[in-house]
Amino acid sequence: MRENPFSWELFSKVPIVGIVRNLAFDDFKNILPQFYDAGLTTIEITMNTAQAGEMIKYAVDNYSTSMNIGAGTVCSENDLDKALDAGARFIVTPIINEKVILNCVDKKISIFPGAFTPSEIYRAWSMGASMIKIFPATTVG
Repeated sequence: MRENPFSWELFSKVPIVGIVRNLAFDDFKNILPQFYDAGLTTIEITMNTAQAGEMIKYAVDNYSTSMNIGAGTVCSENDLDKALDAGARFIVTPIINEKVILNCVDKKISIFPGAFTPSEIYRAWSMGASMIKIFPATTVG
């Protein structure tokens, strides 16, 4: 088990995931306290954001006791390794990558894979996903 796993208690206080995408690191450092002050308890930093690893590490170093800090847009095992090395407490994927999901389940990392069809949702859940992200949800309405 990880030292600081995803906190379902924090998430249940405000069951919303704030997403950080394409922000400069300095902007992120200025906005993160505002996320906290607004009551958000779960923040996802997308791995396709420049300096995502540094942002995750900064957030974990400064807010890990009061917020869940995770990585999104994790599409490969390489992305997963970078996110976990930075200290991510949960992982969000836009796709079903079996190796990423099973690796997270094995390491007891909360994993929220993106799925769209009932078959994809069932497949991700059957592999042990903690929660499923219906993606892309805008298509459903």
